[in-house]
Amino acid sequence: MPQDDAEAVVCYRKAAEQGHAPAQFNLGDMYRDGEGVPQDDVEAYNWARFLNDNQLLAERTVGTDRDTAYQHSVGVSMIRSLVPRSNGGYVMTTSRTRLTFIGSLILVCLLVSQTLFAQGLTPAKPESVGISTARLERLTDALQAYVDDERLAGAAVLVARRGKIAYLEAIGHRDKEAGSPMATDSIFRIASQTKALVSVGVMLLQEEGMLLITEPVGKHLPEFMATTVAQPNGRGGYDVVAARRPITIRDLLTHTAGISYGSGPAADQFEEAGITGWYLANRDESAGDVMARLAALPLDAHPGDRWIYGYNTDILGALIEKISGETLGVFLRERLFDPLGMDDTHFFLPHAKVDRLTTVYSATDHGIARAPDPGHMVGQGAYVDGPRMSFSGGAGALSTVEDYARFLQMMLNGGELDGQRILSRTTVDLMTVDHTGDIGFRDGQGFGLGFSIVEDPSARGLPGSVGEYGWGGAYHSTYWVDPKEELVVAYMTQLIPAGGLDDQSKIRTLIYQSIVD
Repeated sequence: MPQDDAEAVVCYRKAAEQGHAPAQFNLGDMYRDGEGVPQDDVEAYNWARFLNDNQLLAERTVGTDRDTAYQHSVGVSMIRSLVPRSNGGYVMTTSRTRLTFIGSLILVCLLVSQTLFAQGLTPAKPESVGISTARLERLTDALQAYVDDERLAGAAVLVARRGKIAYLEAIGHRDKEAGSPMATDSIFRIASQTKALVSVGVMLLQEEGMLLITEPVGKHLPEFMATTVAQPNGRGGYDVVAARRPITIRDLLTHTAGISYGSGPAADQFEEAGITGWYLANRDESAGDVMARLAALPLDAHPGDRWIYGYNTDILGALIEKISGETLGVFLRERLFDPLGMDDTHFFLPHAKVDRLTTVYSATDHGIARAPDPGHMVGQGAYVDGPRMSFSGGAGALSTVEDYARFLQMMLNGGELDGQRILSRTTVDLMTVDHTGDIGFRDGQGFGLGFSIVEDPSARGLPGSVGEYGWGGAYHSTYWVDPKEELVVAYMTQLIPAGGLDDQSKIRTLIYQSIVD
């Protein structure tokens, strides 16, 4: 739907060009004969824009579930009771002229917005996609209990099945001290959920012939062509030896390059170089410069020997910047976020959206406490007022549950969403199968190109399916895609450290128990 006057003008003019609306309307004249209706062109125009925002209108006036609200907002019979009074209430209208015109306005912008403006996943009644509304209430109750027990400040959850949003809820507070409630459009630091976005960026470049993931990353970033490894010597120290082979781009995608977050045998050298931990937002240098310095440090293991979690995807971000000639933020905005309508996904938050940023909390022995500001890895972070120079491919993005769910639905759809083709189906297939083989990852799981892959659900002891893929973030967010169940789940909160909280396992169980077909 149009979000401001400029977009509404574009929508209306485009509609007229396509034959969906007359080229001219005197909106005010059409409404002069009723109580509480617009009295001039400006007021009528603003009303038209308000009505165009179907979902918002329905939720404010119908107050029902998202699917019913959405359907009611475009139904003529319901519009009769949704005409606004000037005092903020609503008045019944039976004017055929007004009903026809209002319905036409909504229909016009529904038609045109399919090509002009990003649309979210379609809301639906849970039962229409094989999910029980009554059973979903258990999920809401469980999340509320975490808030009531002061183990979470708040959270947002989206569950989609078969391309329909069956559940979208915000629980608790975005900022507990300020009394600000959590909202479904609250913005979260997603940390390592950034890795999936950047991994897709790398595969975009492969599809364009700009790289092959089987080639050495040093072909594009020469400082990584010949690396070294810190090999424990049994005497309490380590020897530095040459890596047996170059690091490939696929090693980085699968976290088998031998690179940690600076916690390996050569931790002293990483500490001295000032390269430890995943948090880069406060740096006044590019992530590429940081990774160039990292290349000279001894790695934890030889490439291809072990699965080690670390700066792998930050190096991939530097790779994208080198090949594209753009910052990682610009590249992903142009190639992924804008095409998918991920308007609230950023590396550094626009100041106009600061009031939607969720506060970070930390688990303590006595509940939760507000994390320091800005802090470091534990803290609010420099995502608003920092240098805005280091676009961390491994942990730097912010997003909403709805934005991230759009990305996940694109993956589930085989690389396409709302007519926007991001990747080919064959590339998605390649990304979502195990690439670690005998290296090993976790019991019952392998690792693909940016995602963990479930191979044996029974090894984990929690519901799920073979072929499910996902990951999570340091601020205690998580997500997964289950192709067998046609299921997308995005769960976001801001809790670091989380203190062993079991909410992620519980929401998984409660989501799967709600599937009844």
